[in-house]
Amino acid sequence: MFKSGKTQRLPITRDTLKFMFRLVWREKPHLFLLYFLDIVFEVSMKMIEIILPKFIIDEVAAILGGGAAEEHLPRAALFAGLIVGLHLIVIVFDNINGQLMSYISQWFTEYIDIKIGEHAMKMDFEHTENPEALDTLNKAKEGMDWYSGGVCGVMFALVIILRNAAMLFGVITLILMTCPLLLPVQILSLIIITIFNARNNNIDAASFLKLAKSNRVFGYVLFQLADFRLGKDIRLYESADMMCRKADSFADEQIAAWTDCDKKKCKNSWVMDIVNSFRDGLSYFYIGYMALTGAISVGDFSMCVASASTFYWSLHAIVTGIQDINKKCAYAHRYIEFMNYPAAMPKGNSSVKQGEHIIEFVNVSFRYPRTENYVLRNINITIKPGEHLSIVGLNGAGKTTFVKLLCRLYDVTEGAILIDGVNIKDYSEEEYRKLFAVVFQDFFLFAFSLRENIALTGESDADRINEVLKQSGLYEDAQKLDNGLDTLLFKGFDEKGTDLSGGQRQKAAISRALYRNSPVVILDEPTAALDPVAEYDIYRRFNTLVGGKTAIYISHRLSSCKFCDRIAVFADDTIKEYGTHDQLVNRAGGIYAEMFAAQAQYYVDTV
Repeated sequence: MFKSGKTQRLPITRDTLKFMFRLVWREKPHLFLLYFLDIVFEVSMKMIEIILPKFIIDEVAAILGGGAAEEHLPRAALFAGLIVGLHLIVIVFDNINGQLMSYISQWFTEYIDIKIGEHAMKMDFEHTENPEALDTLNKAKEGMDWYSGGVCGVMFALVIILRNAAMLFGVITLILMTCPLLLPVQILSLIIITIFNARNNNIDAASFLKLAKSNRVFGYVLFQLADFRLGKDIRLYESADMMCRKADSFADEQIAAWTDCDKKKCKNSWVMDIVNSFRDGLSYFYIGYMALTGAISVGDFSMCVASASTFYWSLHAIVTGIQDINKKCAYAHRYIEFMNYPAAMPKGNSSVKQGEHIIEFVNVSFRYPRTENYVLRNINITIKPGEHLSIVGLNGAGKTTFVKLLCRLYDVTEGAILIDGVNIKDYSEEEYRKLFAVVFQDFFLFAFSLRENIALTGESDADRINEVLKQSGLYEDAQKLDNGLDTLLFKGFDEKGTDLSGGQRQKAAISRALYRNSPVVILDEPTAALDPVAEYDIYRRFNTLVGGKTAIYISHRLSSCKFCDRIAVFADDTIKEYGTHDQLVNRAGGIYAEMFAAQAQYYVDTV
């Protein structure tokens, strides 16, 4: 959280800078050299602009005062040439340096984006449905991008402070030698301006927190408008106007927040402008008086004016830079907070034994986080090695939740899930997840090649992929693709990419599960998008598809249950019936028997 008070801000700034220094030193250490050169170039250019014009003006003033032109004019020309030459040298090297820093800045921007993406994919699944975690993710993205400027944005804020400190040292020396009373005028003005600038920084920080959720929702709506995959629904349901109204609503909310922010900052900005005007007036009056009384030369007058301006703005840049770096670090620290977001579930380290596995649900009850209602209650079931279990029930009966608990996407609220007699919480997460190959009903294919979508790893076995494509019934369609397994899916990255039909996508998802070759296969509505012929073919070859593996099969089409060893009927938040197809279909008044009878007219004659 953004907190007021020096004691709260200091640790955040310190920890963020420490993180930034370590990251830069590890990934791009030569950036420190580029920053050092930037300080040298900028300070050199400023001191050239302040000092050398004094000598030119004094030489010209000497000529106007009756001095010998042949003596003073060459000196003036020499100093002018030095200014031009040194400027050119500094500008050339500064531009090269700037381009290198710009490249590294972009590199770190992409690096941070990748790290945020990696962590979002690896953090506990529960967080993907947690609004607080999603807000933290959004703050991390915005805090390390828009608001702080990222790694180089924070580091360069520190460079600005160091650069201006070096300039300050130089001009203080010049002012003390010529117009010492300028110092208290500049310092007093700066103190007043610093106070009001700090107030504006606090207003900005409060606005950032206020807009975090609005930015996330606005971004969601905006991306949906531009997502071609939703084109059919948006057009056929004529929802474009509704989507645009939502986008406008959230945009108006953001504009109103920023307008309110600017209004609150306006008075503070006026005070700072007034103080700056008084400062400039007093400074020019004092320097002019010194020049008229002969205390300083005309060249000194020019140098004092430039020194006074540089002194004030350097000191101002240091003070506001400290405030700015505190603010930037507070924004950037959101990334650190996200990367250290607490795990939702404890992690074990036990290894999973090789061979067959017994799955047991022992008095399991579950309710989703931040809710009071139980989705599952008192679930007790044992799935033996190689057993094929079919799970049926009406929508909302908890079938998919059962699978999520088994895959440990969530932890049970009460009871325990055991694999080979060991609580799944004790297993290494990485090893435990390898037990399962899952096809959820809301599976997703990526805009990668068909090969990559099946393997989902850096390496793949073409023979193995072709084998599972044959098993799922997608092989012949895959052979017709222009580039075979290397054909990109969808047209997001390649206009020659292919759009698979709903049935083909489902077969691709089934192929992915088979390719993983895990001991437990879970198919959640695997035939929902298939035509009756393809569906029947999947059922007919069900045992071939899963072989001797343990299989859990969720379907609303009860004809699939005939191919399974056991059937669990979910209703009223628990398992109401359990047995074989023949046992349950002949149970008078049973839930399964009634569901089967209702569907019988569609499949009894064909299966």
